[in-house]
Amino acid sequence: MGGGRPPGREAPSAEAADESPTRVLLRLRTEPAVSAGWREAVAAAVGALQEGGLVAVPTDTVYGVACLAQDSRAVQSIYSLKGRNGTKPLAICLGDVEHIYRYCHVNVPDELLQDLLPGPVTLVLKRSEELNKDLNPFTSLVGVRIPNHPFIRELARACPGPLALTSANVSSQASTLTVSEFQDLWPQLSLVVDGGPIGDVQSPECRLGSTVVDLSVSGKFTIIRPGCALTSTVEILRQKYGLIPESS
Repeated sequence: MGGGRPPGREAPSAEAADESPTRVLLRLRTEPAVSAGWREAVAAAVGALQEGGLVAVPTDTVYGVACLAQDSRAVQSIYSLKGRNGTKPLAICLGDVEHIYRYCHVNVPDELLQDLLPGPVTLVLKRSEELNKDLNPFTSLVGVRIPNHPFIRELARACPGPLALTSANVSSQASTLTVSEFQDLWPQLSLVVDGGPIGDVQSPECRLGSTVVDLSVSGKFTIIRPGCALTSTVEILRQKYGLIPESS
């Protein structure tokens, strides 16, 4: 697997990536997640996360930064990275739909979840007692992401609990589609996984991020952020499941 570091540093091997404390950069090949290179990258990311580190990862929308959601110190590190005081919530990221039920109280059909996930949608649901109380302590809700991207799904499956996930940028700044666009954050990261450009870097639409929809009230939905999948999401919720829209 190809690897590189910030200019002037030697390229580490994938095997050594989880041993370095900061800014290891791993480049993924465009090969299936079953390949040895992908497995090594997943293992490096898991190692960094289990040590309390923050890892930058590609998703199906924009680049994200992840940590273990059940690790309170790591969660605080993400809040600091984003320049937040903790009042803007973090989403959790899971590998598969069936894991949602452990961390959320679900009041929509499982088929609805399967229709929207994996995909560029964040579903806001009532959180369960299983979720770390230091993650978004100001709200009884939590956003759930299952990105349609093989690397982050494999990473989520390999971790002992959910990932906390946010976009790889300082709050209020533009979302990022390449690792170089958030290079100023690298010193605060344990690992940067470079999956190449996500979408068209010249297109503002590609930086919209996921569509965020609140499904915590039975029979209704609220669009919190239009994002990149608004039309298809609303069509599924209204036409297939008969949910009623509410204004945010």
